[in-house]
Amino acid sequence: MAAREVRFDDLETLSSLVTEDWTDFGPPLTVTQEMIDQFAEVTGDQQWIHQDTERTRRDSPFGGPIAHGFLIVSLVGTLKTEDTFELTDYETIVNYGADKLRFISPVPAGAQIHARRRLAHVRKKGPAGTQLTVETEIHVVGADKPAMLYRSLVLYL
Repeated sequence: MAAREVRFDDLETLSSLVTEDWTDFGPPLTVTQEMIDQFAEVTGDQQWIHQDTERTRRDSPFGGPIAHGFLIVSLVGTLKTEDTFELTDYETIVNYGADKLRFISPVPAGAQIHARRRLAHVRKKGPAGTQLTVETEIHVVGADKPAMLYRSLVLYL
């Protein structure tokens, strides 16, 4: 089903799309050890729980390396979801920040993850902007409990 097009400044229509219901999960993405190692290299976060396969099998409660929480956050833009609407007629999108971020359960190296979203809040921001609060849940495929919950603020101008 094609996503419904909604003009970014149509606050009435956008407000009607605020929901407690999640979209369907989008396609999965595999979080590889190589991705984890590259993230560690870029950020300098080379803690053994992410990279030392031998030690994590022996000493970690997770039985192997796990992804950095912020690696999972950084994949939010990559993970597609089955969104019910698409905004139109804006000039730019600005990441306005996070209202809430929780790392709920680990993502083991080699796990597949997928995401789902919902629109939580809409408000006018300044003379020409619309701010959306979007909740994203990322799950390891097959897990009931989410790995991450991210409540993001996105400004459309």
